[in-house]
Amino acid sequence: MKFEDNLKRLEELVGKMESGELKLDEMIAACEEGRKLVDSCTKDLDSIRQRIEKVTKAGDVEEFKA
Repeated sequence: MKFEDNLKRLEELVGKMESGELKLDEMIAACEEGRKLVDSCTKDLDSIRQRIEKVTKAGDVEEFKA
């Protein structure tokens, strides 16, 4: 899945959880899926950050400042 798709799905899950309409087992499943999505998004962002650190306008490698 793409980062944007994962983020959209995560937002959907959060909305369902915040609505208070999920049963306990559905809430647990949503939390489990959400945790996997967060891990995937974090991994994607780390990869992007590393690519940004390697590429600058001058072509020099610079450390990314968060």
